[in-house]
This record gives sequence, structure tokens and C-alpha cells, in this order.
Amino acid sequence: MATGNVVTGPAAAQLGRGRLAARLRPGRLGWKRNLRRLLMPVALLALWQVSASFDLYDPTFLPAPITVLQSLWQWMFGERTAFAWYSGTWLEYVYLSTSRVMIGFAIAAVIGGTLGILIGWNELVADLFDPVVQWLRPIPMTAWLPFATFIFGIREGAAISLIAMGAFYPIVVNCTTGAEQTPKNLVRAALMLGTPPRKILLRVVLPAALPFIFTGLRLGIGIGWVLVIVVEMLAVKGGIGYAMWTAYQFVRIDLIIAAMFTIGVLGLVTDRLLLAISRRLLRWNTGLRAR
Repeated sequence: MATGNVVTGPAAAQLGRGRLAARLRPGRLGWKRNLRRLLMPVALLALWQVSASFDLYDPTFLPAPITVLQSLWQWMFGERTAFAWYSGTWLEYVYLSTSRVMIGFAIAAVIGGTLGILIGWNELVADLFDPVVQWLRPIPMTAWLPFATFIFGIREGAAISLIAMGAFYPIVVNCTTGAEQTPKNLVRAALMLGTPPRKILLRVVLPAALPFIFTGLRLGIGIGWVLVIVVEMLAVKGGIGYAMWTAYQFVRIDLIIAAMFTIGVLGLVTDRLLLAISRRLLRWNTGLRAR
């Protein structure tokens, strides 16, 4: 009901919901929020640069951002020489690290997602596999490194297997939780509407578990980027972790920071891609806040 220029009653509630939905819509974030997100990183970089410029600390142990940027530029676009082992190798190393993470993550997503849904939905599968998952999950991935190198050698298989194993656990646990928390009313409604019991898993449980599945995928891809540094330092040659370890041996702190920055950006990009896909598939989930 409208009184003058004031809307009251159910119309007001509907208008309020519409405004809230518009506020939460990803396309309505606006430039102000994007600018606000840059304030803290820019402020920290400025503080770091000013501290280095006024010699408030020893830049030998923490080079200034300008120095790191110059080293990163040479790493990306410089010409390879005998005296600059890292020059011009950035794109090659990014490709190696990214391919290892993506292959390992894909293996973990397929196996972990499938097993997690089945554990959460089927008691027999849960009794057989869940104790094993919970038993192995607390073991650090670095403890498996000797076994991986014994089996695969200093090759790609060692890196991919460790990345897949590390990403597997958050994926399987979140998928299990999502399947377990499928509302029973949805299952009953689907059965009443004539859905065959054998199709409940795909038509009801899997869609209901999607928010948990994407949470597990985001955690898994993040762990994949962590582990690729470890395995490239110790188990394979080439990649961002290999460059970081070599820079450590040459006491090039600027290149170590450049490698850390590169991994952070790659991790952020893959996380944003998963988040964009989840928004696309989970439009019905009003609890998914735009970020």
C-alpha cells in the first residue's frame, strides 16, 4: 500500500528485498568498493618503500619494493645470460608450476569429489572409506615426499601425486559434509514427485551439496599452490619453487619475494575463477555474498 510517497505493507517488504538483492549482486559492487580493497595493500607497500628509503632497517634482508619490481621485470623479460640464471625464465616457470597444480588439482577434484559425495550419502561407503581418510588426513604432505621420490623419482609424477594428495583431503571432507547435510525434505519431495531412488544422488544430493563442494575446491586449489613450492624445491626441477630455492642459494632475497608475489597472484586468480563459476552455478543460493 502506498501513502503519499511512502510505501508500506507487503510492497515495502518486496521493495526492501529487491534493494538488498541489488546490493548483493556482483555487478553492483561498484568502483568505490574495488578502490577500498586496494587501500590496505597500497598503504603497506608505501610504508615498506618509505622505510627502506629512509634506512629504517637493513635492506639486505628485505629489499625495497622498487628493487623487487626491477628483479621481477628482469626475471620476466630479461635476456638469458651466464651471469643471470633467472633472466627471462619467468613465463616458463609459471607454466611448469601452473600445469602441475592444475593436473594434481583435477585428479583430487574427481576422486575426492566423487568419494566425498558417496561417503556422505551411503553408509556402506562411509564405513569402508571414511576411517581411512580421517586416519591419513593429519599426516603432513612433506612426510610423503620420500615415498613419492622413491616411486616416481625426481620427475613430474612425484610433484603431481603430492599436490593431488594434499588437495584431496579438503575436497573429500567438504563434499562429505555437503552430502550429509542434504535436507531430508528435499529427498522426500523428490520421491513424492516420482524421482527414482537411484537418481536421487544426482538430482537432489549433488545440487544441494554444491556450496560445500566449491568450498572444498577453493581450499584444495589453495593447498595445491602451497605444495607446488615444496615439491619444486625438493622433488623436481623447474617452476616457481625451483626458482625460489635457487635464489635462496644465491642469497637473492629480491627474487624470493618476487616468487612469493607470483605464487600469490596465481593463487588469487584461480580462486577468483572458482568463485565466479560457483556464482554462476549457485544463483539460487541467496546466502552466497558477492565478494
